[in-house]
Amino acid sequence: MPLSRRPAAVIFDMDGLLFNTETLSFESAVTAAAHLGHTVEWDLFQTLIGRQWPDIRTRLLAALGDSFDAEAFRPVWISHYEALLKLRLDIKPGVVEILDVLDRFSIPRAIATSSPRDKVDFKIGTFDITHRFHAIVAQGDYAKGKPEPDPFLTAANRLGVDPTACLALEDSHNGIRSAHAAGMMAVMVPDLLDPTDEIRPFCTAVAHDLHEVAMMIERAS
Repeated sequence: MPLSRRPAAVIFDMDGLLFNTETLSFESAVTAAAHLGHTVEWDLFQTLIGRQWPDIRTRLLAALGDSFDAEAFRPVWISHYEALLKLRLDIKPGVVEILDVLDRFSIPRAIATSSPRDKVDFKIGTFDITHRFHAIVAQGDYAKGKPEPDPFLTAANRLGVDPTACLALEDSHNGIRSAHAAGMMAVMVPDLLDPTDEIRPFCTAVAHDLHEVAMMIERAS
């Protein structure tokens, strides 16, 4: 599906869109839960994608019961996740190529993520793409996280671009909800989650990967 217009700015999610980190996070959550004698199934984990810790904690306790020690789980989860990042962090197909397209059309771009800023810096620094973004919006930079529109609105404000002129790229349902609520064109690039009947109406398009999104931008007028 083509874009109705070329965006004035592009705002990227990070985990699951730029990097393979959602896969690593799921693996780490399963390991950490098992360490505490619990099981985190895929059906539960997929409801956590794109959310921040307070919401994640509530959902884990609701699913696993009061015997689940969320405060003990979190540092073990983080420890396993950070170990996997050092071993298996990878950049997703098309990231460099879409940034090249944005350079060619002089389109500014930002990252809007639920992750802390130090985690953002580590990931984009590992692949030397820090300088290719004009703004970074991370955890703590906005009042409410996704699915609320705050992260995307904050990113548009930092770029000095009207949100309705922006294209948001997301892999998660909550991210698409956030981008849609911000009034942006939203393209879903699925990672671990496929678009649902509920989510599809919020999407301007669903793309196989960032190569496809780059072609959409090139062909738009």
